[in-house]
Amino acid sequence: MTLREKPRIGAVASIDFGRTVRVLRLRGLTARFGVRSVVVSAVLLVAACVVSLLALGTGDFAIPPDRVLRALLGSGVGSDELVVLEWRFPRVLMALVLGAALGISGAILQSVTRNPLGSPDIVGFNNGAYTGALLVILAGGGYYATAAGAIGGGLVTALAIFLLAFRQNVKGFRLVIVGIGIGSMLAAANTWLILRADLDTAMSAAAWGVGTLDGLTWAQITPALVVLAVLAIAVVPAAHQLPILELGDDAAQALGVRVGRARLLLTVLSVAFTAVGTAVAGPIAFVALAAPQLGRRLARTPTTALLPAAAMGALLLAVCDWISRRVFAPTTVPVGVVTASVGGAYLAYLLVIEARRN
Repeated sequence: MTLREKPRIGAVASIDFGRTVRVLRLRGLTARFGVRSVVVSAVLLVAACVVSLLALGTGDFAIPPDRVLRALLGSGVGSDELVVLEWRFPRVLMALVLGAALGISGAILQSVTRNPLGSPDIVGFNNGAYTGALLVILAGGGYYATAAGAIGGGLVTALAIFLLAFRQNVKGFRLVIVGIGIGSMLAAANTWLILRADLDTAMSAAAWGVGTLDGLTWAQITPALVVLAVLAIAVVPAAHQLPILELGDDAAQALGVRVGRARLLLTVLSVAFTAVGTAVAGPIAFVALAAPQLGRRLARTPTTALLPAAAMGALLLAVCDWISRRVFAPTTVPVGVVTASVGGAYLAYLLVIEARRN
């Protein structure tokens, strides 16, 4: 690894990890990306699109892939367009988009905490978003009120964790430990709230709390798509600080990064991605945990990269959603059940690896 400092005082040094790197400059914005990362991300996205194409054609009303493509292009027959565009496409599209959002959220938080366990669902942000949504559901709020409650609950939880972890500065390990404690307390509070509710409301809240993409319509997903697009644009200028933060606080400060400010901003962005996903589909577990590390291993990047994490997250959630619909057909299980099953095995593997390393 070599460091090259720009000549002006206070500038942030550029980092070269000894790999093939390309630089993109657009109106003063500089982005560095590895060729292998782009290739791996493209392959993962193609695989996710193939899975989505198959998912659009499978179900009680089976449609061949060529007719699915014609329906997507607007040249299919009326019944095909109804099934593909109105019934199935919103769910499949949100699986791709939310998977990518969760992958980005996990990648940001793992870089900020310098810990592969620094995932929104492990640290407690998911539980906080669920608490906010649960309070609105029990109060009789509608879809948009529930979404606002989820976003507000996630942000308030993140603020509480950040303040409790603050001691001169916010250390990544302390943030994870405090987050795990807060998340456990919120999980207990969520269980208590459900037990106190009437049966129908409790069953609805519990089913949504597992994480599900069932019943999504264009009216529900369009606002989420707009918000996630804005967040994706907002994360680009801050993304260059992630590999610098992974060098450690002292090195990052020496290179001109305001560590506390950068960590707070990136944490808020991570929470926002997670909270929007929770607002739409409930707290889908383990995608944010597994996607960044799997993408990093495939791309062989020295630090957690956002693009492979997003592509891997999209593929993981698309595959898990297809499994949740078809493996137990005609019964459909919530996608969160499948991600929890797969992610639990990955978490056990990750804990074993970390124990051996330490």
